[in-house]
Amino acid sequence: MTTPEAEQSPPPRPEERLEQAVRAAEQALIDFEIAVETFRVEVENFSRLHDQKLGPMYARLDELDARIAEARAARTGDPEDIRIAEEARARVMPIPGVEELLHGWMDGHGLFPEAAAMLTDQAVRPPERVRPSEEARKLYRELARKAHPDLAQEEGERMRREEFITRVNAAYARGDEALLRELAEEWAAGPAPAERAPSRAEELYARLEWLAQRKELLALVARELEDTAIASMLRLAPEDPDALLDEIAEKLRVDVAEREAELAGLLGQG
Repeated sequence: MTTPEAEQSPPPRPEERLEQAVRAAEQALIDFEIAVETFRVEVENFSRLHDQKLGPMYARLDELDARIAEARAARTGDPEDIRIAEEARARVMPIPGVEELLHGWMDGHGLFPEAAAMLTDQAVRPPERVRPSEEARKLYRELARKAHPDLAQEEGERMRREEFITRVNAAYARGDEALLRELAEEWAAGPAPAERAPSRAEELYARLEWLAQRKELLALVARELEDTAIASMLRLAPEDPDALLDEIAEKLRVDVAEREAELAGLLGQG
């Protein structure tokens, strides 16, 4: 006769508990990603609708403010009024995009040397002519003979040699004798030993850590979305954002009418 203790199933192994935790974290992350992406799409769509519906009115108000300031400055001639008019007009002027300003002037690493020289009124220096020392030539020849990819018997070894020779060629092109000596020592030491494959538990812990980092990143994206002015407006009327835009548009129409009347009065006095 079996005892109740014998009928009980053995406790789950630590790896099993980790696997359950990983699966739960993965599902939670998927749900969170869906929520964040849904919110992002809602904010993006509302932003597009906001720009389509209200953008022309805001642009009209900016133009009227500039014309009012210019009319007032023309009437008074006051330097402060002139400054205010110039600032108002500057807000209306379109600003070129960064890509337009810097096209052909810089890449992901910064300004091209020619662009930097032009901006600082310096002559563009021609590339320095490299003359490798006799020792550098000797080191290069030895490394090229020993590490040539054609000497490899396996594809993995060929790839290692090709990567190494690329570094050797770059050092020799700069005439870097010290680096060539370091590369010679590296080759003499042989390839690095293969790394130990991680255990199942280590893989699961690494997966949990990655999932936690991914969730933190998504939480940051969500907070940035929530802090935008568009998201704040969307929260005011989540069920009927169109009505909110109609309400704002009506107020803007009143503002436009008031500005137009003010401008007409200034121009009439002139």
